[in-house]
Amino acid sequence: KIAIAAAVATTLAFVGCAKKADDAAADANQAASEAVEAASEAEAAADAAAVEATSETVAEADAAVAEADAAAAVAVDAAADATAASEAAAQ
Repeated sequence: KIAIAAAVATTLAFVGCAKKADDAAADANQAASEAVEAASEAEAAADAAAVEATSETVAEADAAVAEADAAAAVAVDAAADATAASEAAAQ
């Protein structure tokens, strides 16, 4: 009877350890799946941020070009006025 009880106890211990190992493996797989999902979300967020930053940079560059064009137009007008004043003074 003691031998049977020992055999049953040993079997139950092995089954319990195997179940714990299976549970641990399942937990590890779940954690790995969550980590992969989080990495995918982070990559998508980084891509979106890069696109947004590029769009903002293009918009800022366009604004700078418009300001430069306006400044050039003012400079051309000022040069034309100076030329006209110089010609008027020469007469």
